[in-house]
Amino acid sequence: MAQMTMESGVERRDWLAAEFERQRAHLRAVGYRMLGSMTEAEDAVQEAWVRLDRRDPGGTDDLRGWLTVTVGRICLDMLRTRRSRREAYAGTWLPEPIVTRPAADTRDHDSPEQDAVLADSVGLALLVVLETLAPAERLAFVMHDVFGMSFDEIAGIVDRTPAAARQLASRARRRVRQEAPSPDADLAVQRRVVDAFLAASRNGDFEALLRVLDPDVVFRTDGGGRGPLARPALAGRDAVARQLARFGPRFAGYARPAIVNGAVGAVVPDAPGQPLIVVGFTVRGGRIAAIDLNGDPAKTRSVALDLG
Repeated sequence: MAQMTMESGVERRDWLAAEFERQRAHLRAVGYRMLGSMTEAEDAVQEAWVRLDRRDPGGTDDLRGWLTVTVGRICLDMLRTRRSRREAYAGTWLPEPIVTRPAADTRDHDSPEQDAVLADSVGLALLVVLETLAPAERLAFVMHDVFGMSFDEIAGIVDRTPAAARQLASRARRRVRQEAPSPDADLAVQRRVVDAFLAASRNGDFEALLRVLDPDVVFRTDGGGRGPLARPALAGRDAVARQLARFGPRFAGYARPAIVNGAVGAVVPDAPGQPLIVVGFTVRGGRIAAIDLNGDPAKTRSVALDLG
């Protein structure tokens, strides 16, 4: 009997491990949307495995649900800790970018591996807005609006009533609708706009920049809280064009096309005197509505490794 019990325990642990691996991509997607960092998302997923390995929740019907709730709780704790640390962060905080492939021909079909990575990505503009939310608001929005979790389940994570959880998601949704522009879906359109932007930036052509920028464009830079990229966001076509006419020629000539968080972007790996830079664009109505320039080495390290 003892032998049978031991064998049953081994089989159960093997099943839990296999099921966890089957859910890993989903859990990583939850973590990235909650944290805006693939590195931190992986940490949250690994902690979920530690908790699963330490305490079997029992049953076999809804391990995905248990794991999703567990990752949500872990991410909520991480957000609260991070929020208290970021009060002294200089400049704009940007999420860790997901660079999926060169985009020399945006009509090319991605490989299955690239498709899997792209599925984890989400627009930079949305992630920037999510970062401004209170941790509980972000969790309620992500878990309900993105992953379809009920407010009864969310209430248990944030220690609120279901009605209060619904209100958290509603406030977050209004903020997202107001502040996260919906991009043009056609990558070919995005590419034409971004190519025109890069050409104007290379030439320091102020008038050409004005033509390609949305009147309310926002230009954000992140240098990891220090250095020349640690500066407040710029808003408005004239202000952004003036800045780019001065700054653009120093990096635009070195830009390589890329897909950044599912949209047309660029990587600048070898501009003199500059760290590796990942540039994300939000194109709306045929013009650039947001530019997110990330030069934080902690967030671009994986891109540097991929480029060799």
